[in-house]
Amino acid sequence: MIQLKMRWVVVLSLFLAVTVYGKAFSSTDKKLVIGTKEAPPFSMKTDDGEWVGISIDLWRQIASDLEYAYEFRQYDLPGLLQGLETGKLDAAVGALTVTSEREKRIDFSHPFYATGLGITLKSKNKNPLIGFLKSLLSYDFLRTATGLIVLIFSVGLIVWWFEKKKNAEQFGDSIGKGIAAGFWWSAVTMTTVGYGDKAPKTTVGRFVAVIWMFAAVITISTFTAAISSSLTVQQLEALIKGPEDLPRVRVGTIAGTTSAYYLQKKRIVYRPFPNAIEGLEAVNSNNIDAFVYDAPLLRHLVNTRYTGILQVLPGTFLPQDYAIGLPPRSPLREPINRSLLQKISDPAWQNTLYRYLGQR
Repeated sequence: MIQLKMRWVVVLSLFLAVTVYGKAFSSTDKKLVIGTKEAPPFSMKTDDGEWVGISIDLWRQIASDLEYAYEFRQYDLPGLLQGLETGKLDAAVGALTVTSEREKRIDFSHPFYATGLGITLKSKNKNPLIGFLKSLLSYDFLRTATGLIVLIFSVGLIVWWFEKKKNAEQFGDSIGKGIAAGFWWSAVTMTTVGYGDKAPKTTVGRFVAVIWMFAAVITISTFTAAISSSLTVQQLEALIKGPEDLPRVRVGTIAGTTSAYYLQKKRIVYRPFPNAIEGLEAVNSNNIDAFVYDAPLLRHLVNTRYTGILQVLPGTFLPQDYAIGLPPRSPLREPINRSLLQKISDPAWQNTLYRYLGQR
């Protein structure tokens, strides 16, 4: 009789434990703290402070299914990982990549999106002639060319000033012809053509000529470098075709991300940026040649901010999965996984991807 009563006590205790456990983690009254960060189009903050995006929409569906109350809090990537590791956050949603290093610190749900890294660079000009002309009409090139003309004119003016009286036959018998002759002499001397039709005869004039001959070597080298710099974009169009070309160019990425780990592993020197927008702006201003980051995030930013200016190379490399981050041994993992798998197998999930990414 006593044993029978003990069995009923055990059964009742198990029933109560399962009931309380299920209520606590399937439809908990606790308000969960969900960390996120700006990672368009997976997580974006609108002007009125509301969070939207692929990951945000997925989480809202899961939370509705499991009757979770929650609030979003914004962190940077290190803050998200630390918050999950310490239990300060109940989950993290966004474009959080599953890696072996992060698995040592936190847990993940099942993946909900498979992608890879991409490379952004200046848009390729379909007409090489147009690209060449645009390079020649760029601000840097025009500024350098204008400075060179002013320098040639100044040297020619100085030589004319000292030669106009004692060497009038070569530097003109009028101010206009004399200045033009000085400009001509300065130009042919700089380019080392040296026709010999005009040459200074005064001591000061010859001294200026000697200085100009040496200075012209440096000047013409600088001008040649400026031309090469203005044509860099056109050359890069054929230079960067994939990740194997990254060691030869100036590369940027976001520090602490999967793309940064990839570049470090490949021993590729890169310039760190705090976010993708600043990295893309550096590509646009020619401060770097290529920006490496998650491909879908790059495509979204290029399509919305830099259409026709920047491009993301076709294809991806270093496959990676996005998942919901969770604290170690989180009891939320199983219910979230069940709901997540159900949501991403629903046709509505493809509609969500199409709405944000334009793809099915």
